[in-house]
Amino acid sequence: MNVEDRLSFFAALYRVDKNSDVGMWMLYLTILLLSIVVYKLGFAKKLPLLKSIIIYLFLGFGCTVLTFLGIFLPVAEGLVVAALILIIYKIRLYQSKKEDSTINM
Repeated sequence: MNVEDRLSFFAALYRVDKNSDVGMWMLYLTILLLSIVVYKLGFAKKLPLLKSIIIYLFLGFGCTVLTFLGIFLPVAEGLVVAALILIIYKIRLYQSKKEDSTINM
């Protein structure tokens, strides 16, 4: 069985099997950025600076584990889908609030 056939989309895109150092860092940064976007869109609350730093540190540590899983499993792809769903939700919520404010005037 060929390893290239089992790689997830982003792992194959970054050529993790050929250039493991740069590919793994690119995969890690992709998963980290997508995790931050999903966190900010769906779960973030206004927190003090120190608590926010702690949350982002743990998010970075968690993304390390997700990067190793993301080589063969669609972790980054799932984060892309989650980000798109949350973006659509936020747009619809904004439009709904905008309509409510114009109706109430």
